[in-house]
Amino acid sequence: MSAGGEHELRAGRRGAAGGGAHARGAVPDAGRRGLLDAVDDLGRALLFVVRALRAAATAPLRQGRETLRVTTEVGLGTGVLAMFGGSLAILGFITLFAGATVAVQGYNSLGDIGVEALTGFLAAYVNIRVVAPVTAGVGLAATIGAGTTAQLGAMRISEEIDALEVMAVDPVRYLVGTRIVAGLLTVIPLYSLSVLASFLASRVATVAVLGQSPGVYDHYFSTFLNPVDVVWSFAQAIAMALTVMIIHTYYGFTATGGPAGVGMATGRAVRMSLTAVVLVTLLISLALYGDAPTVRLAG
Repeated sequence: MSAGGEHELRAGRRGAAGGGAHARGAVPDAGRRGLLDAVDDLGRALLFVVRALRAAATAPLRQGRETLRVTTEVGLGTGVLAMFGGSLAILGFITLFAGATVAVQGYNSLGDIGVEALTGFLAAYVNIRVVAPVTAGVGLAATIGAGTTAQLGAMRISEEIDALEVMAVDPVRYLVGTRIVAGLLTVIPLYSLSVLASFLASRVATVAVLGQSPGVYDHYFSTFLNPVDVVWSFAQAIAMALTVMIIHTYYGFTATGGPAGVGMATGRAVRMSLTAVVLVTLLISLALYGDAPTVRLAG
């Protein structure tokens, strides 16, 4: 082989080795860029949360009419949904069936050990602490939350939000703050109906369907229904509503990619809010009942 050919061969080997080292270094670089992008996304989300909370604090004063309109829309729905009672009817039916399920499963399970008389205790204890809050949170995410994300996403891709900025209107206060306030105002009557529906369904299923004595059910139900648990249950529902509305308004406000992007944003928001609902329930349960048992059964 000539000297020139040998020199070219060595240069090619050095180039291949350098290219391999560069390819091996590309993986950590891509990982670092992905980590930095994730940190940036988290920072933008936290800034949005701060802006949204500030906007929610001032929205009833500066955007009172819009807040009232959105509250009506959130509570009663629009179009065909309004004909069936809106979110009120949906949450009521969901918790109605959930309460009946608790009664049927509790009666059969307790009957296996001969203490089916405690079904009233189970309905009072489980419904108010777990079933009603989680069911209401899921209903909020699936109805009010998903609709909010789709609505804001459609406004984003059609440049309506940009038009508000051109007109010197704060879009976060006008669109996000008003919807967060509407969610908080709506959750109280919605959750009240949900709790009553779960209690009613449990009693009807136990007394009318399963045949337990009304006096036995009412005795154990009233004995173990702690009013403090009811108060904390409503606080939990408010925390869930705030979390769900912030998540869905964020994904809708930052949606990109046209109609397909709005659909993807809605799906991500629903998944995130459902996870947040369960997480809020877990954290509040640990904080309130983790090491302080409030139920003692004695013979």
